Amino acid sequence: MKTSFFVDERCFWHSGGGNYALTLPVGGLIQPMAAGGFPESPESKRRMKNLMDVTGLSKELTEKTAPEATWEDLLRVHPEAYLKKFKTMSDDSGGVLGRVTPFSPGGFEIATLSAGLVKGALFEVLKGRCDNAYALSRPPGHHCLPDYPNGFCLLANIAIATEAALAEGLAGRVAVLDWDVHHGNGTEAIFYDRDDVLTISMHQERNYPMDTGDAEDRGVGAGDGFNMNIPLPPGGGHALYLDAMERLLLPALSAFQPDVIIVACGFDAAAVDPLSRMLVTAQTFREMTAMVMDAADDLCDGRLVMAHEGGYAEAYVPFCGHAVLQQMSGSMIEAEDPFGETFAARQPSERLQRMHASFIDDLESLFF
Repeated sequence: MKTSFFVDERCFWHSGGGNYALTLPVGGLIQPMAAGGFPESPESKRRMKNLMDVTGLSKELTEKTAPEATWEDLLRVHPEAYLKKFKTMSDDSGGVLGRVTPFSPGGFEIATLSAGLVKGALFEVLKGRCDNAYALSRPPGHHCLPDYPNGFCLLANIAIATEAALAEGLAGRVAVLDWDVHHGNGTEAIFYDRDDVLTISMHQERNYPMDTGDAEDRGVGAGDGFNMNIPLPPGGGHALYLDAMERLLLPALSAFQPDVIIVACGFDAAAVDPLSRMLVTAQTFREMTAMVMDAADDLCDGRLVMAHEGGYAEAYVPFCGHAVLQQMSGSMIEAEDPFGETFAARQPSERLQRMHASFIDDLESLFF
C-alpha cells in the first residue's frame, strides 16, 4: 500500500495573532494567556509530524508538498470581493475576518497553500499515483462559507479541492465525510443544493456553530437528500461513534456510490480536547479509518483522502494522527497510546450506551 502525506512547514507558520482565551479575545474579565491562548496553534500538528518522524512511520509514507491553490481554484468557491479583501489585509498587517478568524501578514498565501495541499492530495489519489493520501493542512477549512470565514477557517479547503477535481473531470461524484467534532457548516452550505457531492457531518450537537447541524437539514432542490447531519450527544465515546459509522455513515456512502471519499479529519472529539465534550480515543479514529477504507475499497477502488481539520489537545492529537496514518498505510509501526487505558476506563456506562444506541435508532429511522 502506498500512502502520500502532504505537508509543508509554511502551514505551521500560520498565526491567528493577538491574544485569545480559547475562542474569545482577551479584555475585561478575560485575562491574557501566557502563550497567546489561541487553540488553533501549530503545535498539535507539528507534534503529530514529530511523533511520526520519531517512530519511523514518516519513512514509510511518500512525503510531498503541493503548490498553492490557484486564483481560478479559489473563485470556484469564493467570490472575488472576499478574496481581494482577504489578500489586501494579508499584504498589509493582517486582521480579523468573519467570526473568530484572525490572521497575520502573509495569511492569505498560507491559506491558499493549505487548500493546495488538500487539492494535491486529492489529485494524487484520483490520478492513481497512490492508494490514499493525507493532507496535514492548516489553517483548517470546513467552517468557511463562501464569503464569511469562521471557526479558524479562512478558505474552504475541501470544497476548493473538490470543485477543482470536478472541473477537470477527475471525478463525477464526491463524498465528504466530516468527523471533526464541530459541524462542517461551510462544506454543507457550499454543496447544499448539489447532487454530485454528498456531505456528511458527524459532530457534537450544538457545539459549534450552535445554530447549524440539525439532522433534519437534508439539502434543497437537486441536493435534497444529499446532506446528512449526525448530531451526537455530549459524552459520546468509542461505541457511539462506531455505531453511527456502521448504521448511518457507511450505508449513506454505499447508496451514493462515490468516485472518491474525502474525510474532514478533525481530532477534536478526543477525550481531552478543550473545545469538545466527547470521549473518543486514538483507537476510535483507527477503527473509523479502517471502516472508511473498507468502504472505499468496495465503492471506489480504495480512493480515499484525509484532510486535517481541528484537534486542539497538543499532547493527544499526535497519537490520534499516528493511528490514522498507520492504518492508512498498513504500517506495522505503532505508537502505543499512553493515555489509552485511562480513556478506555472513562467510556460511558452500559446504561448510557443503551441510550446512545436508541439515539442512533431515531436517526436511522429518519434517514432510511
